[in-house]
Amino acid sequence: QLQLVESGGGLVQPGGSLRLSCAASGFSLGDYVIGWFRQAPGKEREGVSCISSNGDNTDYADSVKGRFTISRDSAKNAVYLQINSLKPEDTAVYYCAAEYGPYLSFCWMRPPYDSWGQGTQVTVSS
Repeated sequence: QLQLVESGGGLVQPGGSLRLSCAASGFSLGDYVIGWFRQAPGKEREGVSCISSNGDNTDYADSVKGRFTISRDSAKNAVYLQINSLKPEDTAVYYCAAEYGPYLSFCWMRPPYDSWGQGTQVTVSS
């Protein structure tokens, strides 16, 4: 199992923004399909976004399209999720997930994924 280090969560007001990061050490995230998921208390984990290993393709849940953006920074060996125009219903623990698959041109927003991060809390409240 890969070790993924997440950061960037916090408490923000409605309409605010955060940048969540998912980083790894000892392997290249460029060889992995990456997904972002979130889970609110009492609810099932849901896919939010994903990015293919080659970086050419991304996908977003309908509820976040136009507000969230996933990207890769190969120099920092990291994947980011920029989350903007936040709403209270975005409150959840956000997880990144990775599965080895070099050169894949697609991604997916539901399990299975081989590895999961520890999660970072995002709370949107006045």
